[in-house]
Amino acid sequence: MIKSLLIANRGEIACRVIRTARQMGIETIAVYSDADADALHVREADQAVHIGPSPAAESYLVGETIIEAAKQTGADAIHPGYGFLSENAAFAQAVMDAGLVWVGPSPESINAMGLKDAAKKLMQDAGVPTTPGYLGEDQSPDTLKAEADKIGYPVLIKAVAGGGGKGMRKVEKAEAFLDALASCQREAKSSFGDDRVLLEKWITNPRHIEVQVFGDSHGNVVHLFERDCTLQRRHQKVIEEAPAPGMSVAAREAICAAAVRAARAVNYVGAGTVEFIADGGAGALSADTTWFMEMNTRLQVEHPVTEEITGVDLVEWQLRIASGEALPLQQDELSINGWSMEARLYAENPETGFLPSTGKIEALDLPAYSHIRVESGISDMGEITPFYDPMVAKIVVHAETREEAIEDLREACASVSTWPVHNNAGFLTSLLSASEFQAAEVTTGFIEQHQDELTRKPQPSDNALSAAGYLLANQQDGPEADSQQAQAWSSLPGFRLNAPEDHTVWFAIDGNVQSISLQGTAPLEAVSLMLLDDNVLMVEQGWPYLITRPEFQAGAAAASDGEITAPMPGKVIGLAIAKGDRVTAGQKLVTLEAMKMEHSLEAPFDGEVSEILVAMGDQVDDGALLVSLSPAGEET
Repeated sequence: MIKSLLIANRGEIACRVIRTARQMGIETIAVYSDADADALHVREADQAVHIGPSPAAESYLVGETIIEAAKQTGADAIHPGYGFLSENAAFAQAVMDAGLVWVGPSPESINAMGLKDAAKKLMQDAGVPTTPGYLGEDQSPDTLKAEADKIGYPVLIKAVAGGGGKGMRKVEKAEAFLDALASCQREAKSSFGDDRVLLEKWITNPRHIEVQVFGDSHGNVVHLFERDCTLQRRHQKVIEEAPAPGMSVAAREAICAAAVRAARAVNYVGAGTVEFIADGGAGALSADTTWFMEMNTRLQVEHPVTEEITGVDLVEWQLRIASGEALPLQQDELSINGWSMEARLYAENPETGFLPSTGKIEALDLPAYSHIRVESGISDMGEITPFYDPMVAKIVVHAETREEAIEDLREACASVSTWPVHNNAGFLTSLLSASEFQAAEVTTGFIEQHQDELTRKPQPSDNALSAAGYLLANQQDGPEADSQQAQAWSSLPGFRLNAPEDHTVWFAIDGNVQSISLQGTAPLEAVSLMLLDDNVLMVEQGWPYLITRPEFQAGAAAASDGEITAPMPGKVIGLAIAKGDRVTAGQKLVTLEAMKMEHSLEAPFDGEVSEILVAMGDQVDDGALLVSLSPAGEET
């Protein structure tokens, strides 16, 4: 058995591997870049080695440095995690050449599945169904165009060496093919150094189905059933589940058997995933309309859902098989138990086209319930940097039924906060609430087709704002707070949630001032509230709202041209001036009463009162002109 393990990765997957290794009594060694010096995986490991600057190309992708770190610390083995060097055959070979154990498949297996065209030919020879298409060596534009015409549009152009959604183009009609081909080849050349492509028939109602396989060095191969990863954005998975909805027993047996044949065809050892594309147009999945796409020769991001339905620790299996042991269980000893789902929580802003959000997380709130599994590499005050994938956590649930799993995951995502870093929890909650997803009637294009509605931040409910208002109104004011404002905000006698109350106050909600009645009957578990200095962070259905006390000062109420306007609807209860009076900057001019709060409006500069448009007792609207001033020295 491996005694000491170096994890050549970072973030949540490094933490995940460390956890299992520790349970097995294996010493763990982390590696880290400059940006990750204080990262969670560094603190959780028994040892940690600095491997270079922040950019991955100068640290996590430098195989020689990682191998040297393993030698220096006396590691027996290297676990690559996923991403980075996990599917790099040359790195795997270098690890083995250094006398270390490589926790993964052989370099030969990685190479066999690394090029999509060669892998598809290999699968065809092994009797694994593949998508209709063109895998030929002739890469001339005329030949590729002719083959696309034969296949029939729409077709999909895919980079032979591609991955991660890069080097892929859907072509709807013949006239657009050559331009799309040129674009795809440029991207493939830039990303992978190889501009060769293959063609596939575009599946009109595609669903992404994948099968977890495991092989050992004794010739045994098993599958651990399928996962459905159909919900994707730009070819990146968003929500995964196991088993796949609509999968009959017969279809499962046929598809999983094909995955095992695929693994055997390359003498596979370790954890791998065989990915299929299925035509979900008829709702139920059929082996006749499910085709091989590719094989990922590593542990997948979404492996927890398989662990949840099978009760198997896949990382433990990896370490045991890498140590030379046989598979712990045979096929007839594996079964499906319940339903599991995973949501990928990213530091990105759905309202701005999912732009990454970076910075220090000052208010981290992830689900902390016994039935919710959270895999994360971020802790309180952790930082999201621009150097790596902006994943915050994977939120995983396991329940008896799909319906229960959806509800559990939706509730878990609805309470997340990573303030002030943005996250996609509201988007995830909207996805999980979509009737199409709940009915399992989605395709890989669902998010793109419904992105506007899924990313539209809703108005917070009155009940949620009432709860936030109560918390903010009763917050202890600091010693420098304006006494009048403090008194107005703290005078809320008798307020109780779940009971009517006639108090109304003014909030700034994400900077927009509006009045809210402090009353409501909503249960507080529907909203998450957190005090942030003098503000309240409110999270409802995964969407964050910053609730602040509005500033009713002269600078906010008076324009530089001397027009003093009402900052809100109210009643004039004080008028300390007359037309023609000389006033000085900061002098009180008008006092308004609004929602049982008094607000004094002051002169923004020295000048003369040129006009008064209100009288004592007048009721004025928001924005109404109250007083006009002329700067000192100007004639009125």
